[in-house]
Amino acid sequence: MPAHTPASTAPIWFDLASSDPGRAADFYTTLFGWTADEPSAEFGGYQNFRRDGALVAGLGPAQDGGPADVWTVYFRSDDIPATLEAAEAAGGTVIASAMQIGDLGSMAVLADPAGGAFGLWQPGTHAGFSTMGEPGAPYWFDEMSMDYDASKAFYETTFGWTLTEIGEGTEGGPGQYSQVLIGGEAQAGIMAAAGMLGEGHPSFWQVYITVDDVPTTLDRVVELGGAVLMPADDTPFGVLASFKDPLGSAICIASVPEGM
Repeated sequence: MPAHTPASTAPIWFDLASSDPGRAADFYTTLFGWTADEPSAEFGGYQNFRRDGALVAGLGPAQDGGPADVWTVYFRSDDIPATLEAAEAAGGTVIASAMQIGDLGSMAVLADPAGGAFGLWQPGTHAGFSTMGEPGAPYWFDEMSMDYDASKAFYETTFGWTLTEIGEGTEGGPGQYSQVLIGGEAQAGIMAAAGMLGEGHPSFWQVYITVDDVPTTLDRVVELGGAVLMPADDTPFGVLASFKDPLGSAICIASVPEGM
């Protein structure tokens, strides 16, 4: 598969803030065949996961007072201050203002009006992940939104995304789904999740990792101390599932449908 270069506003990176980075690194390297760089003292113990030597995801210790055992999805911004300004004007909330990370790039963290947290990454020498749709690489990204209309309006305004309805849910009810088109290509999605999850559950962005065999991977998750959240579901978009790692971090997996 050709190298993937994330377009502006497309998903570019994802990382885990962990309560036990060493245990998390052992779990994900064993499960997905990733390797883990040594933690960087310069960047607070942050380390990169690699797939066949190429950057694929990140891992760092949870910060005092910050969320623990959660994955964050980052979107590419070529001008973070301008994106933050647009996001606030559209009703978003800045959680962490723009900060330079050495020569790697710069980042910020926000929440949309539905409460879904996400990051921005403006690449320097760190260009994000470079492959999609291959085993161990990301497959898809989407938001489970508790306020579907608010999420759609926010990202259309902030990022200029084109959203196309493909879900089967009734208007205003769970199951509505929009694909995010960037440059005419499907890059992510937004799901109307109110009523699908427990009352008071926050909106959240999630990543799907490509695997060859979803049921076999779920069996391995359990063997390694994790727990299945959603068992394998055969859909037109591939076999999908989700699980929690031994520390409680949720992530999804998918296999590519035949012919894709």
